Amino acid sequence: MRARRSGVIIGTIALLAVVAGALPAAAATTTSWAGWDDLTGSGGAYTTSVQIAAAPQITADVTSDSRAGQVGVISGASTWLSEATPVGAKYGTSRDQEYLNLRPRADTANGASTTTYSFENPTPSSGWTFVLGDIDADAVRIQAIGANGQALTAAQLGFRGGFNYCAPGLAGKPSCTGDSADVPTWDPATLTLTGNAGAVDTSGAAAWFEPAAPISSLTFFFTRRSGFPIYQTWFASIARDITGAVSDVADGALEGAELELFDANGTLVGTTTTAPDGTYSFPGIVAAPGYTVRLAVPDGKITVDSPARSVDLTTVDGVADFTVRDIVPVAVSGRVVDADGNPLAGVAVRVDAGPPVTTDANGFYLFDTVATGPHSVLVDAVPGYSTTTPLQPLVVPEDSEVPITLPDFVFTENATLSGVVTSDGIGVAGVAVTASGPDGQSLSTATDATGAYDFPRLPSGDYTVSVAVPDGYAPDGATSREETVAADDITGVDFALARFGAVAGTVLTDGGAPAGGVTITVGTDEGSSPVTTAADGTYGLDELPPGTYTLTVTAPAGSTIVGSPTRTVVITAAGEAVVDQDFTLAAVVVPPVDPPVDPPVDPTVTPTTPPSSDGGVLSDTGLGPKTFAWAAAGAAVLVLGGVLLGVSRRRANRDDRRGIE
Repeated sequence: MRARRSGVIIGTIALLAVVAGALPAAAATTTSWAGWDDLTGSGGAYTTSVQIAAAPQITADVTSDSRAGQVGVISGASTWLSEATPVGAKYGTSRDQEYLNLRPRADTANGASTTTYSFENPTPSSGWTFVLGDIDADAVRIQAIGANGQALTAAQLGFRGGFNYCAPGLAGKPSCTGDSADVPTWDPATLTLTGNAGAVDTSGAAAWFEPAAPISSLTFFFTRRSGFPIYQTWFASIARDITGAVSDVADGALEGAELELFDANGTLVGTTTTAPDGTYSFPGIVAAPGYTVRLAVPDGKITVDSPARSVDLTTVDGVADFTVRDIVPVAVSGRVVDADGNPLAGVAVRVDAGPPVTTDANGFYLFDTVATGPHSVLVDAVPGYSTTTPLQPLVVPEDSEVPITLPDFVFTENATLSGVVTSDGIGVAGVAVTASGPDGQSLSTATDATGAYDFPRLPSGDYTVSVAVPDGYAPDGATSREETVAADDITGVDFALARFGAVAGTVLTDGGAPAGGVTITVGTDEGSSPVTTAADGTYGLDELPPGTYTLTVTAPAGSTIVGSPTRTVVITAAGEAVVDQDFTLAAVVVPPVDPPVDPPVDPTVTPTTPPSSDGGVLSDTGLGPKTFAWAAAGAAVLVLGGVLLGVSRRRANRDDRRGIE
């Protein structure tokens, strides 16, 4: 991954300085805009990655089926969000900070693109923002999958409002010209951000969000309403500091004590050690709740309270102080570990029915001043683990000050169920998977950037594992499976999806003019769907499952199709967007009708004239009334002769049958 050109690198350097043992920095609130890798690939299959924050790292792999043309990572030198915008007032100006330009999958009303951010770890539940810009002649539907595999609600997405970064009078804005009233509208019911009512291509319409729940994947479904739209995406984060001190009850400031910082996901964010005056700091930590600072207690010491402190950075800097003391005889100690010897922190242990102590980051627990005599040391159950030794017998001798170390409590990790969700052999990120098991227990998760998922440490029993088919996909096989979890891990609980495809094109006249209202039939052996071209001659049909489709254009009255009126396209499980399926119309040409031609006249024949209605000669025939009279008489004679001949033949036939000659 290349070095990103963003302020998040500064935060990383500051944290490394503290980890290396530098003096703690003064408490401060800082902000930074995200850095991006270059956009690679081609139209319909782009990838990149983004780093939103350094500590803890908020990074995501990005995939998009955006169409090509004016897309990519943009420098921010000519378009930015000034400090006078609502988001800039909190996170600072984004001038010269990178953002991402993307388009629809096809420039049609049905050609929405899908862009998914798959986070390496679930994001913090506050302290960062995303901004969608240039939302005018288009719309964006947002889907976020939480750490538990469930979709976030509108409230959890944290819509903060719309604004126009090109509006007149906005201090520090770029050179663009916009309208302060031209802002997108947010529909919390459909989680959709829609541009101006007229779908007019304008400048500066934007909206910002501050998610209030962890996110595993974030998806934008970008739809064209008119024209050839592009939209922009920014990310930024805000950070604060954690400071504190470690002291010894007897000796005062404790130098060189080791401390670790964990985020709400249990991920190690950083380590540091105390200075000679016992102070330490973790600077530049994303402003979110759920952090834990843990002290590695020196040998022979124990903390007065817990060796772990919770810290919330949502609104202010955090402070976590620790105090240690000597262990008082007689001490009873031990560890809680898994089957591989790894420590289990936060496990409750108690002597008899007394108050519990919890294991530290190293799995260590300790009781001092335990009374003489027999006891039982018990360990509480650990979710996701099983143990055959939840109790250790203990006897403290009289008049002894020798510390007692008990055998480890060992927990065996329960089995893990895992699989992958793919489409056309490629993993699909952000798919919600649910495992419903014994006693109605239901667990959810989401697939990672590779399409993989797992349910670790499941109790034994029968489970139904099901996948929620995301928008833009159809199931390619079963969407649920029955599995029995016992001692061994279960792998290969896989599911397949097929990506919906789309077809689009334009119908023009042979003169290049758009042909609106033309019917295109998109059909398969199972049926067909008609679609009508828009006023600009474009048409499109999406949500097409894999198959072979025949596109047939019906020529309107008075026109004909230039070339073949049909096309055949194939959509595979990859869900291709087959564009540029264009047709051309031409006007029907009606051939001219030639006038009748008179036959040639023979000069050797004397023309006659037929009789007219008044007994004269009929024009152009040469036939008079006497001629017609003779002709009529001759015709009558012929008819009579035919009749007599027929009678004679019938009589002869009858006589033959009677044997008369």
